[in-house]
Amino acid sequence: MQHSVPFHQHLNDYASAVDIVPQPVGIYHAFGKRAFDLVLAFILLPVLTPIILGLWAYSRRDGAPGFFGHARIGQKGEVFKCWKVRSMVADAESRLEAYLKANPEAAAEWARDHKLTNDPRITRFGQFIRKTSLDELPQIWNVLKGEMSFVGPRPVVTKELEKYGQDLPSYLAQKPGITGLWQVSGRNDVSYDERVQMDVDYLEKRSFLIDLKIIGKTALSVLGRTGR
Repeated sequence: MQHSVPFHQHLNDYASAVDIVPQPVGIYHAFGKRAFDLVLAFILLPVLTPIILGLWAYSRRDGAPGFFGHARIGQKGEVFKCWKVRSMVADAESRLEAYLKANPEAAAEWARDHKLTNDPRITRFGQFIRKTSLDELPQIWNVLKGEMSFVGPRPVVTKELEKYGQDLPSYLAQKPGITGLWQVSGRNDVSYDERVQMDVDYLEKRSFLIDLKIIGKTALSVLGRTGR
């Protein structure tokens, strides 16, 4: 797989190529997936809202905001704020920069996977909500707004787009998901190339039954507190 695409110069070209990316046909692809997202969101809202507010209140005990909205790239290259319960220290970016400068191995891991096995920015509370995936519950708001779906590729930041190489249109052709194939396939043990291929495969094969299966596996993962 080639990963030398100058995405920062040609993102608009890739976004315009979305319409020619092979996708499933049928009712579910046309409007059923969006209808499913809305129905499931409204069913879950009464249960999740008190939990989200409780996590928000606990997170902001240090005086920093309880929610964190991070800019991510969505369908057709649209930038949106992906919401989470804050799991990091208030000065997360400066702490990351200092840590990577002092730890070459961590810097290489960050450049390769855009994540760290031992992330110095994450609080003790943050470790808990990440392991249980509770930090991602506020993304139900992104689903309601139509920026995300319950199932889809993991939303990425701009710097990650180049890792998709020639498969970038497949990512841009779909809404990012709260969960997806990567999240239920041992995400911490999956290489970035494998993750990209999962996004391509999901776009080609997605269906109502596949989405239900992924959501079911996600629920089991959360209940099992695997964080995987």
